[in-house]
Amino acid sequence: MCSHQTLCPSADSRLPHVVSAHHEQGWSLLCNGAIVFDDSGELLPDGSVVAPHRVFAERLSVAA
Repeated sequence: MCSHQTLCPSADSRLPHVVSAHHEQGWSLLCNGAIVFDDSGELLPDGSVVAPHRVFAERLSVAA
């Protein structure tokens, strides 16, 4: 599943790399088996779900 020389980072790590990206469908498969969605949601290899954690527009900083 993963081509890392050492073990692939765990699903709760932010280090795994994208194996397959499907931007037209809004998701990407990571090397650790997790699927991440463009809305910031995730489907982890064990079947658990991480709900989208969007930042509301009024909380975003604007570059001057």
